[in-house]
Amino acid sequence: MKLRNRTILIAVVVVVCLIGIIGFPKNYQALKDNFKNHIRLGLDLKGGTHLVLQVQVEDAVNITADAARERLQDELKNRSIPFADIQKSDDTSKQPPIHRILIKGIPQEKSADLQTLTSEQFSDWEVSRMPGDATAWMMTLKTTSAAAIRNQALTQAMDTIRRRVDALGVTEPTIAEYGQGDYELVVELPGVDDPTRVRDIMQRTAMLELKLVQDGPFPSREAALSAHGGILPPDTDLLPGPAGQNGETWYVINRVAAVTGRDLTGADPSHDEAGQPDVDFTLTRDGAARFARVTGANIGKYLAIVLDNRVVSAPVIQSQISDRGQISGGFTPQKAQDLALMLRSGALPASIKYLSEETVGPSLGADSIRHGIVACIVGFAAVMCFMLIYYRGAGVNADVALILNLIILEAALAYFGAVLTLPGIAGVILTVGMGVDSNVLIFERIREELRLGKAVGAAVAGGFDHAFVTIIDTHVTTVVSAAILFAFGTGPIKGFAVTLTIGLVANLFTSVFVSRTIFDYVLTKREKGAALSI
Repeated sequence: MKLRNRTILIAVVVVVCLIGIIGFPKNYQALKDNFKNHIRLGLDLKGGTHLVLQVQVEDAVNITADAARERLQDELKNRSIPFADIQKSDDTSKQPPIHRILIKGIPQEKSADLQTLTSEQFSDWEVSRMPGDATAWMMTLKTTSAAAIRNQALTQAMDTIRRRVDALGVTEPTIAEYGQGDYELVVELPGVDDPTRVRDIMQRTAMLELKLVQDGPFPSREAALSAHGGILPPDTDLLPGPAGQNGETWYVINRVAAVTGRDLTGADPSHDEAGQPDVDFTLTRDGAARFARVTGANIGKYLAIVLDNRVVSAPVIQSQISDRGQISGGFTPQKAQDLALMLRSGALPASIKYLSEETVGPSLGADSIRHGIVACIVGFAAVMCFMLIYYRGAGVNADVALILNLIILEAALAYFGAVLTLPGIAGVILTVGMGVDSNVLIFERIREELRLGKAVGAAVAGGFDHAFVTIIDTHVTTVVSAAILFAFGTGPIKGFAVTLTIGLVANLFTSVFVSRTIFDYVLTKREKGAALSI
């Protein structure tokens, strides 16, 4: 490539990089604001909250097993297969637990029908006879199926938490798997000023169910049981409700929900007719059709709005309701907004256990930035002075390449939206050292060529050609190491790997292409026979 074309390419790269870092500022204040907005800071520099939490994936497996037991019971009734009892019989002595369903009282002549049913609709379960009882069968959840449910619960929890955090407006959150096979997540929230609220929103399951009320409200759990002879009616649950004038209330409600949170298409904070905060929700087409059938057939009855196994309100069904409704329960504006957010983001598939929480103050982050910048400036200045003193005129070449290296590195962070962390600053400093190393290799090879009596132009060409293989070798080795750090490291370590890799790629461009262009330009301006200042 001709010298002019190379010069134009370098100029274009510099302009593009400067635009990525500072944009198009109209004044000095806009310049500072653009630089601040384009270079995104990580948790350790900006301040915020670092959480390590564990998803209780066994909850998801238990929910699946409970649903399978209820579905099995309904299918046996529909197919006229008599049974005495169906109950869970999990083996919790092993970890992870083995989930099983015990079926009693299946007549011998119906055994084939049971096996056909389980093979058709319960493919995730293995069915076998119980020894010693010809009428008893055991369904066991397959190990592979249980593992798939646990992994899916972890993924769903991570996605749900991300949606909730994004809806709160937290910039550049980090949500990723943590640890080795313990179903743990690491959540980093830079700049969060209310970590308690964010933590509560993340851990709420927010499972919405709309169920018909069979009886209630009762002033206590004991009163509800007493009204039914101590035994609840079949297919019903007893759940607590909102506090009344005389304290808590309890409701006997249907176990099967008319619609659930999975049927929602939207949820927004609003106000009821009295001006009190509530939440408006809309349903999918299928959910609306089911809701219309249930409410149309039960006008005048109570409908329980159940959130996380607690009745928040139980209004009377005045008329048929189809695609929308309201949730009211004495909410504050903030609680109504949070509930709408959680319903929109979906329910967590399992509960969450917090293992650790660390809060980094913005003052500590500012102190880290200040010390990091000082370290960069001091190290950069020392390197530049050394190159000028040791390599004289060629040292200017190396210093220009180093400056451009840093500009390209910062621009890449801005364009890719990468987050700069304290280890990332260490990566920047290391990049300066790697850049100098490349220049030293090239300059020393040029010196050797000159000592062998070669002409200046041939010495420069030979120096770059011989050093290039060594530079590529060292850079590829370091990039592989950085890739391993990125694959297995946590957030800060990944930040170090990213900045180091970008710096190495930029260094190849500056130390080989830019430095060679500067040398060629100097050679064109050098008087014939003059020595090269190196």
